[in-house]
Amino acid sequence: MPAREFLSEEDEQKIVAAIEKAEKNTTGEIRVHLEFKCKGDPLERAKILFHELEMDQTEARNGVILYIASDDKKVAIYGDEGISSQVDDDFWQKEIDRLITAFKQEKFDEGIEIVVGDIGERLKSYFPGTKSNRDELDNEISFEDNRGKKNDE
Repeated sequence: MPAREFLSEEDEQKIVAAIEKAEKNTTGEIRVHLEFKCKGDPLERAKILFHELEMDQTEARNGVILYIASDDKKVAIYGDEGISSQVDDDFWQKEIDRLITAFKQEKFDEGIEIVVGDIGERLKSYFPGTKSNRDELDNEISFEDNRGKKNDE
């Protein structure tokens, strides 16, 4: 299933709303990225995309990317050094396991929303929001068509 067809437009809107809610009380940033095929190891791919999407430019280095390759059924979560220095690998693995469990039940949007919420709660505990709490990164889901072109529409 192509990445753009993995979620309905309504599902995408619910996930963007979940990202906005998760980021409301934290300076942390969360992005969901979908593509059709995984080019190699999903965690390595998430790291590459993290930098391509300039998520490493946040002030507190507290961005997190949730990477999903829809056709290959591969997922990864990668957090910048600010948040990764605060949580252990077990946290990320538990979130991946939750996502996989939801995906096996074909609850794609629900699984993503739950994991985004969990990540937001963890970010909030280490990077609480401020009065000015500006959104440093776009909250929209990013897509890649696996031919080297970004497709954010």
